Amino acid sequence: FGFPVIFSTSECYGATSSGYAPAAGAMPAMYAPPTSEIQGPSAPPASMFDSVPGYEGTVAGGGGGFLPPPMPSFPVPQPEPGPSQPHWNIPSISEDTAREAFVLFASNKCCYSSGPAKDGVITGMEAFNTYRYRLETFTESRSTEWSQEPYRGQSVDAFSQPPPGPWDIPAKTPGFFQDGKQSIRVPYTSSVKTCHVCLGMGKRPCSECAGAGNKVCWVCNGSGYRLSDDRCSHCNGRGRENCSHCHGQGSKQCSTCHGKQQLLTYINLTVKWTNNQDSYVVEQQSGLQVDNLSKVSGKELFRDSQYLVYPVMGFPDPSVVRAAERLVNEHQGKYSRTSRILQQRQTIELIPITKVTYSWKGNSHIYFVYGNEFKVSADNYPATCCCTIM
Repeated sequence: FGFPVIFSTSECYGATSSGYAPAAGAMPAMYAPPTSEIQGPSAPPASMFDSVPGYEGTVAGGGGGFLPPPMPSFPVPQPEPGPSQPHWNIPSISEDTAREAFVLFASNKCCYSSGPAKDGVITGMEAFNTYRYRLETFTESRSTEWSQEPYRGQSVDAFSQPPPGPWDIPAKTPGFFQDGKQSIRVPYTSSVKTCHVCLGMGKRPCSECAGAGNKVCWVCNGSGYRLSDDRCSHCNGRGRENCSHCHGQGSKQCSTCHGKQQLLTYINLTVKWTNNQDSYVVEQQSGLQVDNLSKVSGKELFRDSQYLVYPVMGFPDPSVVRAAERLVNEHQGKYSRTSRILQQRQTIELIPITKVTYSWKGNSHIYFVYGNEFKVSADNYPATCCCTIM
């Protein structure tokens, strides 16, 4: 790099530099070269990485996308028909249960009066139970990228033998339908390279002073004088002061190799497990927003879990059958391209919805009680204070 010489005397402010002349009289100091001229490469060059058989498309920083899984070496097991579908019916909730849920709902709202919930007269209750079909596809995807770290004597094993393929490296799978991630250094890909940022020097010119070791004095703005003929006491009339970022050295430790001058480069394998899920809720005419149902559970009527599932057949509601067929085909076609399907699971729930009509102060109002949790939705609660008005 040809770093400037550093003097040890207390009279020297940083390194000598052709871009700096001490102030004489009121002559302003010259500025150091722009910092952009000393910035090294931020990304490693492609030539820095070896050509590894089986990993030719691997680049630094990722970007190569997920690796398609290899063709299975053994026959893929065929999905088995799901268990028979029993017929379930959830009875309507009682009036006491509906009122208790409404009172609890109002008590959790700081600006809601308890009057309508406690004193309102229930005049009608109507059940609008609905079905929810959910499909989960648990997948494993793999991607590779060239990585680097400061070389501190780590094991170097590149080319000692061919590395295993990206799908041949064992990884610890979490429980089914649980997201997870694991990073693995690919064996026999580690080698030592000269740091591309500092070119093996272990240090770089300071970006704050452009390698000069000193900066224009902020008190006198480089003139050496403050007012009239008063010499600047901050820089002793020099017009410049030591750079506080590099302590006058003009250079700082390379942040890439941490001063080690060399980097260990290797291929990093990222294994990611994802539980991909979609659901379908049968339309119901109660007036309750479907989004509310995503926060509650229902009575599970059907569960089928295996490597690949068959779409549900023979279910009483034909819209559930159509949704199951569509989602199963979509999942198996979509996720098998870029990942390995490990397990699928499909469930059907019956979600209870009760529309409650009540009278309070001569006016009729409604609210909904839904899900196993007896959640309440009451968009037009009749007794709120002003703080609830948007």
